[in-house]
Amino acid sequence: MDINEIARLAGVSRATVSRYLNNGYVSQEKRRLISRVIQETGYVPSQSAQQLRTGKTNLVGVIIPKINSQSVARMVAGITEGFVGTDYQMLLANTNNSPDEELRYLRLFADQNRVDGIIFMATVITSEHLKVMRALTTPLVILGQDLEGYNCVYHDDYRASFEVSRFALRSCRQPAYIGVLPDDIAAGEMRHRGFTDACRAAGITPLPEAQVIGDFTVESGYLCCEQLMDTVPDIDTISCATDDIAFGAITCLAEYGHRVPDEVQVTGIGDSELSRILVPSLTSAHLFYKTSGREAAKMLVAAMDGGDEIPRELKMGYEIYGRNSTR
Repeated sequence: MDINEIARLAGVSRATVSRYLNNGYVSQEKRRLISRVIQETGYVPSQSAQQLRTGKTNLVGVIIPKINSQSVARMVAGITEGFVGTDYQMLLANTNNSPDEELRYLRLFADQNRVDGIIFMATVITSEHLKVMRALTTPLVILGQDLEGYNCVYHDDYRASFEVSRFALRSCRQPAYIGVLPDDIAAGEMRHRGFTDACRAAGITPLPEAQVIGDFTVESGYLCCEQLMDTVPDIDTISCATDDIAFGAITCLAEYGHRVPDEVQVTGIGDSELSRILVPSLTSAHLFYKTSGREAAKMLVAAMDGGDEIPRELKMGYEIYGRNSTR
């Protein structure tokens, strides 16, 4: 079954079927005839043939850092929603936080126009990333980082951290912080800066040894909390760069017999589902991950479908949810 056979069965020209398949103008009567034949025969147009005719694949590459992250999952869900009603389908590339894998997928997707556009869920952006991205001719949207000169959708990590830290600092003498490496500008540098500025605004000076660096895992939160209790035993508030880190800290405090929040307060960032059902429930800054994914998809569709070449930047808002992990 090919386009010539569809045209014969529908009683129309081959050119009319081609326009129908490529969303060109076809009268309503002929559109109904062609649609009926396609439904009766189960005809599926050749993707490669369509690509040759239109120069488009209708595929979008989505590069993610970690497939088992709740925040990533929420953003991917939003991206999926953003492509509903379009002809685009996603190819998901999980890099396991490997910069080399990110670079490989950026090059792979761009090579020979394998996809019509790319959403890059960025964490650490190196000089090599910038070199590869500057060479791209494929439309690109960066999700999660603010990068001047590129289409990007990002979160207000600084202000979210500042406000959730300030919320806990209303009842605090000795604050501590568990963060991630500052190479990740959004989650590392900006969230840490939000904490330190909130302390300064509250007239509190956190000890250098009360500010430690871990990674994005629950286990890291646990181990970093152990380290804090050893070095700064009188801490009474721990601000964490992510909810997962906060879950690890709360678990550690409980196992060492410290009551949360009576003895030690804990805050997170992300407002994951567990933050609401954990005992005690976690005070956290809600970031609109799903909405950001949806907006990134819409931004990319606009770029792929012939929008202007002026880079667009969209900063998302946040909300603070005070729960039982703070006084």
